[in-house]
Amino acid sequence: MGFFSKILEKLGFGEAKAAQAQPAPGATAGAAPAAAPKPMAMVDVVAQLEQKAAANPQKLNWRTSIVDLLKLLDLDSSFAARKELAAELGCPADKMGDSAQMNMWLHKTVLQKIADNGGNVPKELLD
Repeated sequence: MGFFSKILEKLGFGEAKAAQAQPAPGATAGAAPAAAPKPMAMVDVVAQLEQKAAANPQKLNWRTSIVDLLKLLDLDSSFAARKELAAELGCPADKMGDSAQMNMWLHKTVLQKIADNGGNVPKELLD
């Protein structure tokens, strides 16, 4: 499982994808599906992260910081972990050499990929 998959799983995307991948009860191999798969429901990322931030004793701002976002999700936020995530998501080499630029790129890219997977990320965080 890749690092980004862990982010999706922490936000509840893993359960939805796992449910879609399961065959219908009583289905046999090669049998036609009874119905077309339902589109994945929108995951309320903002509500989840705001709730986690309110319950966290640290003052974490997931809206601007990749470190804070990872901390809220109880994931490794170390430089090595962020570098691994950046490499997984295809961070340009020139940004990988500058931790501040890598972090800014990573934050925007992670939010965009969450939105691409059905998360409700506010437009102002994606621009």
